Amino acid sequence: MIRVYNSLTKQLEEFRPVKEKEVSMYVCGPTVYDRMHIGNSRPVVFFDTVARFFRYLGYQVTFISNFTDIDDKIIARAKSLGVSETEVSERYIKEIQETYRKLNCLPHAHNPKVTETIPEIIDFIKLLVNKGCAYEVDGDVYFDVTSADSYGVLSSQTLENLISGARVEENEKKRNPADFALWKKTEEGLNWDSPWGRGRPGWHTECVVMVNSFFKGKIDIHGGGTDLKFPHHENEIAQSFCAYGHMIANYWLHNGRIDLSGEKMSKSLGNVVWVDDLLEKTSYQAYRVLMLNVPYRQPLNYKDELLTQAEADYEKIRRAYNTLYRRVEEAGEGAFAEDVETEKLKEDFIAAMADDFNTANALTAILQASKLANKYTRDAGISPERMRTLLKVFGEFLWVFGIETGVQPLTEEEKDLIARYRQARKAKDFGLSDALREEILKRGLEL
Repeated sequence: MIRVYNSLTKQLEEFRPVKEKEVSMYVCGPTVYDRMHIGNSRPVVFFDTVARFFRYLGYQVTFISNFTDIDDKIIARAKSLGVSETEVSERYIKEIQETYRKLNCLPHAHNPKVTETIPEIIDFIKLLVNKGCAYEVDGDVYFDVTSADSYGVLSSQTLENLISGARVEENEKKRNPADFALWKKTEEGLNWDSPWGRGRPGWHTECVVMVNSFFKGKIDIHGGGTDLKFPHHENEIAQSFCAYGHMIANYWLHNGRIDLSGEKMSKSLGNVVWVDDLLEKTSYQAYRVLMLNVPYRQPLNYKDELLTQAEADYEKIRRAYNTLYRRVEEAGEGAFAEDVETEKLKEDFIAAMADDFNTANALTAILQASKLANKYTRDAGISPERMRTLLKVFGEFLWVFGIETGVQPLTEEEKDLIARYRQARKAKDFGLSDALREEILKRGLEL
């Protein structure tokens, strides 16, 4: 049984998919006016790991994450660079997709763009207006929050507090201060014709439309950073409930933010660490270990010491896995044997991931697999069949975590070289064995 913490109900719940053995996931993607910083990357790595775990368990996963390519920040960046908004968004979409690849994320089923969804967005806003949930004022269209009885259900905000203006910007066009824009009248930047005049969509309506366009109904998981709970996800739920009578997803998952030196990391504050810059200093494997070594709902306070520890943990994993791989490879093809210790590790790993995707505890199981691999490769009494079983399970753990160790099958020449080395060691011809060992290491092979 998989249990997830549902931000909507504020409790752990058994995961029951809409369709048996299928998982539908949508995670809010970046606004593409700059590169990705490490705070943006936490949901990218975490939800990639969630999708991998479901696939590991045999689920068919459809995972979609969008690109917001219309925004005031994109307009501002385009003006500062003296180029078009499209040039800005296309540049950063390309860079961010390359960052996804560097992080070893599996490709998403789709990466829809707002600019490709305008007709559907206009139709959706018309639907809300016709249902009496939205209204037009001088070419702007606003959602009427009083039309959504459940408004505030996700963020635990009361409508009375919101309408008081404590958390929202006052606007004399609005019936209530908490009402939010679905369509903005403008001729600045990219804009389109609509029944209300030229303009562009509001941020909060875009994801609702993209989810419905691809999934045609309620999905299993909607995710994102905890900063999106209010107002973005709250406003998504309100629109969906008014339009379709459901709250978009059965389970809402939110990851904690990443702080830098105890302060919130944000581009506006200028205290960011860029993912690509960090990946020039460390491996993506260590990066993923860093991101997954803290339960996802907790904040992560980034420090260089944490990265150093992640690098050390990955090196233990890499050496142990690659050494075991070589021992199994030398033994040749063969059968698998039941192994109690390996089975216990598998149970621990699955139990950790099934408990609200506790990647920190799952990483502990991976490190335990490293220790067991070291034990098996040093113990002459362990059969190749047991080592083969451990290697398979260990490799499955690493796949779920999105980690590859870079080990490659030996060529026939390399196999012969290692065989001669072991024979020399056995014959106590240490001069020859040292020379062969030096040649082996020169080729970048691990014994």
